[in-house]
Amino acid sequence: MPVTDLARSCYQQRTMSKFTNRLFEESSPYLLQHAHNPVDWYPWGEEALGRARAENKPILVSIGYAACHWCHVMEKESFEDEATAAIMNEHFINIKIDREERPDLDHIYMDAVQTMTGSGGWPLNVFLTPAGKPFYGGTYFPPKAVYNRPSWTEVLHGVINAYRDKQDAIEAQADNLTQHLVRSNEFGLQSVQELGEDFEAHFTKEKARLLFTNVMKNADREEGGFGQAPKFPQTFTIRFLLHHYFYTKNEDALRQARLSLDKMIQGGIYDQLGGGFARYATDGAWLVPHFEKMLYDNALLVTVLCEAFQLTGDPLYERTIRQTLSFVERELLSPEYGFYSALDADSEGEEGKYYVWDKATVDALLGEESTLFCAFYDVTTEGNWEHKNILNCPVAPAAFAAAQGITLEELWRRMDSCRGKLMQVRNRRIRPLLDDKQLLGWNALMNLAFSQAAGALGSEHYRDVAVRNMAFLLSRFNQADGAFHHTYKEGVARYPAFLDDYSALIQALLQLQEVTSDTGYLHTAKALASRVIDHFSEPETGFFFFTPTGQADIIVRKKEVYDGAVPSGNAVMAINLYSLGIIFDVPAWRERSVRICSLLQQTVSRYPGSFGVWATMIQALIYTIPEIAIIGGDFAMHREDVLRRFLPIHVLQSAPTGPTNQDFPMLVNKPDSSDTAIFLCRDYACQQPVNEVDMLMRQIDNV
Repeated sequence: MPVTDLARSCYQQRTMSKFTNRLFEESSPYLLQHAHNPVDWYPWGEEALGRARAENKPILVSIGYAACHWCHVMEKESFEDEATAAIMNEHFINIKIDREERPDLDHIYMDAVQTMTGSGGWPLNVFLTPAGKPFYGGTYFPPKAVYNRPSWTEVLHGVINAYRDKQDAIEAQADNLTQHLVRSNEFGLQSVQELGEDFEAHFTKEKARLLFTNVMKNADREEGGFGQAPKFPQTFTIRFLLHHYFYTKNEDALRQARLSLDKMIQGGIYDQLGGGFARYATDGAWLVPHFEKMLYDNALLVTVLCEAFQLTGDPLYERTIRQTLSFVERELLSPEYGFYSALDADSEGEEGKYYVWDKATVDALLGEESTLFCAFYDVTTEGNWEHKNILNCPVAPAAFAAAQGITLEELWRRMDSCRGKLMQVRNRRIRPLLDDKQLLGWNALMNLAFSQAAGALGSEHYRDVAVRNMAFLLSRFNQADGAFHHTYKEGVARYPAFLDDYSALIQALLQLQEVTSDTGYLHTAKALASRVIDHFSEPETGFFFFTPTGQADIIVRKKEVYDGAVPSGNAVMAINLYSLGIIFDVPAWRERSVRICSLLQQTVSRYPGSFGVWATMIQALIYTIPEIAIIGGDFAMHREDVLRRFLPIHVLQSAPTGPTNQDFPMLVNKPDSSDTAIFLCRDYACQQPVNEVDMLMRQIDNV
């Protein structure tokens, strides 16, 4: 049975509902979860918006995603309740939005709720005027008032009364809030007048030290990561620290990066049986995950683990990369070679039920090996979470093996055998729901992860997955005019692609070119970058809007610069434009990259934890971005050698001979030779070529 049909069937049976609303015709698993609510839900669109205007009714927009635990809770408590639904249906036009299908709408209304309340999250429930302007909102509301939170019905009646009695005041408040959202686009930007004309003059080594100092102010030096619970992976900040160590040899940077990765790998946030990471940990020690598994988290973690492995050679990182990508191929890869979006946190109505164990079951399955397994993975009779056990490693594997008087290799051999037995049993459990839509930007992030793993581990298989996935993306998401769609499912692509989609796709194309030497990917990347410039640009600053020109169903055209759960499209475009500017000799693109980094650098320096990708790019500009050309001879073997090394942001091209094609100035006018020549350049001024990668690395160290 197709996944979408299965989702419809499961949710129809679960609700046992006599109701079917308009969401039944949607493809989003999240919207389908609400297709049998008694609430008269609409998808976002002119039908709902037009009715709100015609009837002068306020709009209730409820935003979530398929793997969201508290979205499920509020649905069960309130949206499945007929009395509550009756209130909503009489007084509101009710719209459900999948935040992953429409991140543009989620950004707008999340910013509005955060402005009004100081916090945000999902489910996001926001009330709009018939013109679509927000005037009140919040996140989860319980069915009865508790913990200083009003009940959902109290919220509904409060809005009903206010809209009836104070509509003019509500309209004025909504207008003011909308104007605030417009003005927020300028937050954190310095003016060109403040900076002067020499943008690069602001990129100093003192700035890099300040970035590091401010990153470390929030570092948890005991449990790794940054800040207190709940703890998110913050891969961008870890990556910044790895790069900082490369440039400065500051041991504190490497220590904090490794501590963070090691604690996550050993923690419950990592699926010790099946591989892959959950979205975040609810505690400070990474034990208790929010069990949903998102495609983008695993992509970003594989990417930073590849760099950590290149830098340190630690076999734990290689093991984790391989296990995580095995999970992705096993559970998130479609027959067409697209990647699905997520796995739910819940199964059988319980969060984490699919993943946890009781000791009696483990003992029965493993026999004599249970003692060692339970000691290593923290399995006890009383349990470590709600009387069950989340598998985790309280003691580092090498230290545990030494304490047991066995080698690390023997420990892994025995534990892998045990893992296989438990996986056989776990695979027979009722699985969490799969969100089977495929998003362009998230797919591109995972494509990048497979490409980086191909290089770091020397894996042809990972390279093949990346090539096949890229072919899928370029053929299924594209439109006739060169534009792309945002989402794809069951043969249908929908919604115009957003900035994050294009920026991630360009970045993936650049990385795929590095591991294949296929210049066709570069031409595609250049065409896409031109499209972004033509359709997303804010001419006054050089930044990019999140949505393309001409999109009519949004009240504000947002300019996102924060690095949140996924990298800021603006930050990734800064890297892309710099790289493409070098590859194709387009000085205006490189200058634009430097310009937007300069305009934001002051804010990045103050809050590097919120701007991790920006901080990494600014640091690269400070220490210079190497340009590497590998030409002639056994160029592919030398390319593979370079890809196994750790190099921060760089530009790399390789070819069998220096082509006469003027498209690629890094490759032209290089002397032909039967031997491989490796050139390290800066602004096309190259040092004497070398023929060994070790010699190249020494050149880079001496720059």
